Amino acid sequence: MDYRFVYRCFDREGFIGRMYMKKDDMKMSFNDLGIPEELDWDRIRHLMRIGILAGLLALTADLVLGWGVSNESLSGFDYYFSRYLAVSDLRIIISAILGLVAIPLETLSYFAIYRLIVPFSKKDAHAYRSGLLGMFGFGAFTHVLCCMLVYVGKMLYLVDPVKAVSMIIKLGLWFLLPVSLLFLIFFILAQVVQIKAFRNGYTPYPKWCFIFNLFAGIVINIVLKLFGNIAFINALGTGWISLGSLWMLTGLLVMSKKLNDSKE
Repeated sequence: MDYRFVYRCFDREGFIGRMYMKKDDMKMSFNDLGIPEELDWDRIRHLMRIGILAGLLALTADLVLGWGVSNESLSGFDYYFSRYLAVSDLRIIISAILGLVAIPLETLSYFAIYRLIVPFSKKDAHAYRSGLLGMFGFGAFTHVLCCMLVYVGKMLYLVDPVKAVSMIIKLGLWFLLPVSLLFLIFFILAQVVQIKAFRNGYTPYPKWCFIFNLFAGIVINIVLKLFGNIAFINALGTGWISLGSLWMLTGLLVMSKKLNDSKE
């Protein structure tokens, strides 16, 4: 996969890095942000542990916001949003604050994976870091906008339930969708690069460890939906990224200890 387009768009000033292309070879240099290229397992594991704690905190934010049962007499968006009508204002505020703290911390912990990649492939590490910076910038913003939309939607339902749905959809399209799309672009970039790096052996882990990635949260969410309209299941589905993060970081942390034990 050629990441030159990403570099041209997001790295014109050389903050993340520069690429100098020649006819027969490619040279790359970039700002390492003070992070050494050597594997430092103590720091890597420390970042993973921080990420797991942050993931639990982010999952708590999702559970607080998403806990509820949808009205099965409704359909479409009315059915989906009906579970949020019983969410108190306090729960919305708590979820917003928890997400605002946890999501950036969770994203920064993914630099543990950057540290795993950079000794083997600076090109992939560079692209992965670009994805993380975008996720850091838009992740918490997206979560807070979701909380805001739930709060405003509740207020609109109290005033006029008939017009509320159309107004909520408009607000979502105008404000939440653009930010969510920006987040997803960087999210997908980071995960595709991560999977590619693991699959190509550009980490000290076995190649099959590519399964420890955030996309696993989508699979978990699909499985959860099979259990039906249950408050706890709906809440877990809201936190699919947090679930994917916990799966990824826990799996890589456990495997890191096994790798060291096998070398000894």
